Amino acid sequence: MTSRTGRFALAPLFRRRLCPAPVDRDAGNAIVEFVYLAVLLMVPLVYVLLTVFRVQSAAFAVSSAAREAGRVYATSDSVDDAGPRAFAAAGIVMADSGLSMSAGDLRITCSTAHCLQPGSRVEVAMTYRVTLPLVPRFFTDRAPASIRVTSHHLEVVDRYRAPAR
Repeated sequence: MTSRTGRFALAPLFRRRLCPAPVDRDAGNAIVEFVYLAVLLMVPLVYVLLTVFRVQSAAFAVSSAAREAGRVYATSDSVDDAGPRAFAAAGIVMADSGLSMSAGDLRITCSTAHCLQPGSRVEVAMTYRVTLPLVPRFFTDRAPASIRVTSHHLEVVDRYRAPAR
């Protein structure tokens, strides 16, 4: 003697074993797609950020180097000492930023024939080439592998100073 409730209670259990639930074939693909898109978008974004940070750092260093070179040049006692002192000051600022400087990066011009006369103007132009990160050397001839950063600074020699020797 079997009760009706006992026989029908086992029916869903047999039905599950004989007819499995439909399988969702897309299960787990969302994670793979997310990782793929994240890598695809993040790698170029990180490269662009590295490049922008490197150029901004060089722009700040070049601006500071031009300003300091102009100040040192305008406060020098003689024209003979002014050039080397200005180059040394710009070199120190660039070295503080982890950058190197060559002789052609700094250009100093004066508004008058006598550079350090009271009221004359000293114009300093500083140029630096920032190399792009992760660009192989063999691409330097085929594509631009650097960005030029330039800064200009105008310094006026103090009116009340003694004329330079």
